[in-house]
Amino acid sequence: MVAKKLFPLEKFVVEAQKVIVGKEDELKLALCCLLARGHLLIEDLPGMGKTSFVLFLSRVLDLPHKRVQFTNDLLPADIIGTQILSEDRKSFRFHRGPLFSELVLADELNRGTPKTQSALLQAMEEKSVTVDGETFALPSPFFLIATQNPTEHAGAFPLPESQLDRFMMRIEMGYPQKNEEVEILRRGDIRGRIHELPSLINRLELLEFQKDVDAVHSSDAILNYVQALLQTTRTSALFKTGLSPRCGLLLLQAAKAWSMLEGRSMVLPEDVKAVAKSVMHHRLQNTQSRQNMQGLIEELIKNTPVPV
Repeated sequence: MVAKKLFPLEKFVVEAQKVIVGKEDELKLALCCLLARGHLLIEDLPGMGKTSFVLFLSRVLDLPHKRVQFTNDLLPADIIGTQILSEDRKSFRFHRGPLFSELVLADELNRGTPKTQSALLQAMEEKSVTVDGETFALPSPFFLIATQNPTEHAGAFPLPESQLDRFMMRIEMGYPQKNEEVEILRRGDIRGRIHELPSLINRLELLEFQKDVDAVHSSDAILNYVQALLQTTRTSALFKTGLSPRCGLLLLQAAKAWSMLEGRSMVLPEDVKAVAKSVMHHRLQNTQSRQNMQGLIEELIKNTPVPV
């Protein structure tokens, strides 16, 4: 049964409005991803506020964060860490890299080489890394947020399917509305103000909220609905390949987190629909043009009936 203490979503929105104009939906999806123990991919053009968004989350969630700027000369050891010779020169000790933090920002992930990108696979899947045969656990919680520029930009390496599949959700920041952009211009640089914001929950509270997500009930009808969405992608001629069972598990977990943010203890079809695009988009490829993917997923959701 879900704990009586509700996640303070309204407080997060209020604090976000002090430094970030708009983006309430994106904030809620990011919190949903964190509560569901997933990882988040933010894809958009440079200068759209991706890094400020992550700094805001780090501050109000009271999560220590590390930022890794991916470049084509970055090595896996620069992220994970490396064995160094001890002072007595009789043994080696592991020097932890920036990956060992509760919140990690992998900035411009697709500017790193495929070899360096793959260094994150075990960490994202197993919450641990293995170096020279020894396994080291990552902190708990462990939340990786990666940003990437559109793949047509120079110097970008497209993320392989195995890497994309490790991200529970993908969102875009998007251009602001006219009135929002005027407000952004009026406020100027807001990163200094982010550090003045209060922390709204602590690490232990966050871990409890993540446990509460596991307790959210999903009926057989919801399970059948999620399976129906997966099956439709496998039989449709619009997609190159269908969605995997792993995607179904992530979609259900994200729907549970969304339901909890809405103050409910059971998943409704609306919860699945609310997170479906963010969970499914980066896992599907259109047989004709990827540009229409959002519309295709909306049609998929619209035309898939909810089992009774």
